[in-house]
Amino acid sequence: MKKYQRLAQQIIEQIELGAWRPGERLPSLREQVASSGFSFMTVGHAYQLLESQGYITARPQSGYYVAPRSHRPQPAPAVHVQRDETVDINTSIFDILQASRDASILPFGSAFPDPRLFPLQQLNRSLANVSKSATAVSIIENLPPGNVALRQAISRRYAQQGMKISADEIVITAGALEALNLSLQAVTEPGDWVIVETPCFYGALQALERLRLKALSVPTDVHSGIDMQALEQALKTWPVKACWLMPNSQNPLGFTLSAEKKARLVALLTQHNVTLIEDDVYSELYYGREKPLPAKAWDKEDMTLHCSSFSKCLVAGFRIGWVAAGKHAQRIQQLQLMSTLSTSSPIQMALVDYLATQRYDAHLRRLRRSLAERKQQAWQSLLRHLPAEVKIHRQESGYFLWLELPAPLDAGELSERALAHQVSIAPGKMFSTAREPSPFFRLNTSWQWGDREERGVMLLASLIRQMME
Repeated sequence: MKKYQRLAQQIIEQIELGAWRPGERLPSLREQVASSGFSFMTVGHAYQLLESQGYITARPQSGYYVAPRSHRPQPAPAVHVQRDETVDINTSIFDILQASRDASILPFGSAFPDPRLFPLQQLNRSLANVSKSATAVSIIENLPPGNVALRQAISRRYAQQGMKISADEIVITAGALEALNLSLQAVTEPGDWVIVETPCFYGALQALERLRLKALSVPTDVHSGIDMQALEQALKTWPVKACWLMPNSQNPLGFTLSAEKKARLVALLTQHNVTLIEDDVYSELYYGREKPLPAKAWDKEDMTLHCSSFSKCLVAGFRIGWVAAGKHAQRIQQLQLMSTLSTSSPIQMALVDYLATQRYDAHLRRLRRSLAERKQQAWQSLLRHLPAEVKIHRQESGYFLWLELPAPLDAGELSERALAHQVSIAPGKMFSTAREPSPFFRLNTSWQWGDREERGVMLLASLIRQMME
C-alpha cells in the first residue's frame, strides 16, 4: 500500500470511530502535512482519494469536511458494456488536434512530451554518422522486419526484464500507432468485435473506425484500471476477436495495472481465445525504481502482440516503433509491405548508432526525473488556482493529469472557450465513443513550468468559475 493510501485509510478509521463527525472540518493540507509528517503531495493525493470515495467533501475557500453518511461508498451497481456497431470519432479528434498544433497555443492538450527533454543533438549526430555510410544495400537490409541490429537491441531490453523475445519476432514500424494498427488488422476482419477501455487512447478508436470494426467499451477506473467483471461479461456475451488495452501508464488516466491484475487479464483473454493488443508506449516513463512488466510477460500461449516505440521516451519525430508479434510476425510484415512498405532506413540506422553509445538509460533516468518534477509543479499550480470542486486524478508515472469538472459542466465547452484564449486541453469526448457531454479532460504536464503555464492554469480556473456561475 502506498503512502497516500495508508494516510487515507487512517483518516477513514478515524471517521468510522467518530474522531471526525459528519460536517466537521478536517485539518487543512498544510496542517495535515505538519501533523502527519507526510509530504504535501501525499496528503493532497490522500484527500483526493477520500473525496472520490465519498468520505469527505471540498468546500470552496473553506477546506475539506467529513461527508454525510449517505454519501459514503455503496455497493456498485452492475456495470454494462457499451456496444458501438460503428465508430465515428475521427472528425472531432482531427479538429481538436489541428487546433492545438498552432505554436502560439499553450499545448496542455498535446499528446507528446516536451521535445526539449530529448537528446536531439546526440541523435542528430548519429543521423549524420549513418548518412555518410548508408549504401543501397544497407537500405534494402532495413526492409521489413527492419534493421537486425535494432531488433536485437530491442530484444536485449526485453531480456533485461526477464522476457525471452527473439529479434525474429520483432517487426520495426513507423511509430507505435502503425504497430498497433497492423496488429489489429492481422487478427480481425471488418465487422469483428474488439474490446477497448473507456476512456481509452483515441488512436484505438480511429483504428476501429478505419478498419470498420465494432467496439465493446469496457469501463475503466482511474485508480484500479479496467473493470474485470465487465470484461468477463463482454467476453462471454460477444464473439470478441481482439482486446486493445494499455496496462502501463494508461492514456488518458495514467494508472498502471498491478501484476496480479495483469496476470488475471492475460489468463481471462487466453481462456476465451482473444488476442491482446498491448499498447505499451509509456512503459519507460515510470517513477519508481523498477520498470513495470508488460502484460505479455504473463502470456504463455503467444496470444499477445506487444507494441511500443521510442516516440514518447527518446524522440517523437523519428517515428520508430515496433511490435513483438510472435506467431503473427510474418503476417504483419506482409501487411506492412502492402501499406507503408518499410520504416525509414536512415532513421533505423541512426537509432542503432545512438543506442550503441550506451547513453540511452542515462537519458531515461533524467527524463523520468524531469517529468516527475514537472507533474508535481503542474499539480500544485492546479491545486492553488482551480475551484475545489474540480477533482485532479494523479498517478505516479507519465506526464498526464486527468481532471474532472463538477456536474453538469462539459469539458468540451471548456476546451472551446480555452482555445479562444490560446490554451488547449484534451476533452474527455476524445477518449470515448459516447456522444453525451463529458466532465473530464486530460492535461499534459511535461512542459517546463513558468509564467506562461501558470497563466494558462489561471485562465482555466477563471473559465471554470464562469461556467459554474
